[in-house]
Amino acid sequence: MSTKINLLRQQTPSDGILLTSWLEKTGFSRSEVHDYMVSEWLQRISTGVYKFAGDTPSLYGILASYEKQVGLKYHIGAASALELKGFSHYITMGKPTAIVFSPVRPRLPKWLYTIELDMNLVEVSSKVLGTVGIEQMDYRSQSLSFSSPERAIMECILLSPSRYDLMDVYYLMEMLTSLRPALIQQLLENCTSVKVKRLFLYMAEKAHHRWFAKLDLKHISLGAGPRSIAKGGVKVSTYDIVIPKELAQYE
Repeated sequence: MSTKINLLRQQTPSDGILLTSWLEKTGFSRSEVHDYMVSEWLQRISTGVYKFAGDTPSLYGILASYEKQVGLKYHIGAASALELKGFSHYITMGKPTAIVFSPVRPRLPKWLYTIELDMNLVEVSSKVLGTVGIEQMDYRSQSLSFSSPERAIMECILLSPSRYDLMDVYYLMEMLTSLRPALIQQLLENCTSVKVKRLFLYMAEKAHHRWFAKLDLKHISLGAGPRSIAKGGVKVSTYDIVIPKELAQYE
């Protein structure tokens, strides 16, 4: 028994979790799992969820475990994904916040909100941008899904101004000098949010990015009618949007 559990220990990151369904697929019976709990090798976190005694699961470790063990691909997005790629002008005070996008079903497990984690968790639906622009990164010998910079900046726009100030989003946009126009084109054509598409194009053009000229705007539907992002703001006729004065006047 000890050899079997020791092998599992070697394969499990100290910030990961173990799911009953995966344990059974890898040859562990429910009675064995129970025995490992009694002998204090394993501790139960929630129904069907375990960790090794002494381990401290992290949010990213948990997400990577779900992806590896049961194929659920929740992904790190918005500013959290840009931070993973080195794009950030924020100075985090206190516990950081992770923006995690999930499909309409299945949503993130409810037990994640009942335990102490290393990051504050904010869940957002991924339906506006679909599955385009989601990439993989190695995380402690496991795979972790996250948004490409092209998708992440659009997610920041999606969550503004309620979660992100538009000026902060624009500062991030200024850093993104080497985005891939083909991927941007695909994202914009598939995006269902008129607000995201109009603000993205406005910010990209304002930042004078070279990749902007390579976009085929004729194939990007921008909808009809004005969109007001800021009360009492400045109208940008080209994209028929009203934006904060600070952003309109920034040079």
